[in-house]
Amino acid sequence: MLRRLLMLMAVLPAVAEAAPPRRALLIGAPNDTHPRATHEYMAAMRLLDEDLRTDPGVEPVISQADSAWPDGPVLLDRADVAVIFLTEGARWLVADPARRAAFERLAERGGGLVCLHWGMGTKPVEPIEPFVNLFGACHGGPDRQYRVLKTRVRFAADHPLSQGLEPLRIEDEFYYRLKTTKLGEVTPVAWASIDDTDEMVAWAWERPKGGRSFGFSGIHYHRNWDQPQYRQLVLRGILWTKDGVPEPASADGR
Repeated sequence: MLRRLLMLMAVLPAVAEAAPPRRALLIGAPNDTHPRATHEYMAAMRLLDEDLRTDPGVEPVISQADSAWPDGPVLLDRADVAVIFLTEGARWLVADPARRAAFERLAERGGGLVCLHWGMGTKPVEPIEPFVNLFGACHGGPDRQYRVLKTRVRFAADHPLSQGLEPLRIEDEFYYRLKTTKLGEVTPVAWASIDDTDEMVAWAWERPKGGRSFGFSGIHYHRNWDQPQYRQLVLRGILWTKDGVPEPASADGR
């Protein structure tokens, strides 16, 4: 009995020192006016929730955001990573000053920021600058470029987020020639061939003031979540931004 007690006491310090899991806030919305099996925001978040739960270092939390989303700022203040997949995400983010301020607080403390497909979008120009300064790139303005086609997608071989992912041919709607931030260079991690040109459709960004951002402009069709390369790219993007979150200070401030 004494021996078992001593063994337990030896393990306790290691358990106490284990880092708490990072909270990933998965922000979706009801389906919009797009056809069924496209822009399946909440279904996508449930898939990500299931996958992320296999990693003990992540605590996923799903939130369905409506136009008001009154609980949003509080949820963001409790999160380490925010993933947005909803209609005109850039416009939605700046529509509420409290919501925008909460995203900015998350970025200021080094939190991860992830946007998917229309979650990086805005039809008006005004939301572009505040959005790209948080996420790195945006599909916005009246001159925004997008195309539905079956094409080749390739991935950067020299970035941990996309390393080892094999090229594939896939039908999707891609946003391209994205507006990017002037606060440093974003790193392309995936390209789609459009009109014989490789166009950036996914990026990683180490923000100059700390923290990481990731975006992917594909996944118009819900069926594309069945592609291992897509699933890996998005999961790695979330985990990569999570790994850039600073460790919390200890009780004595160290």
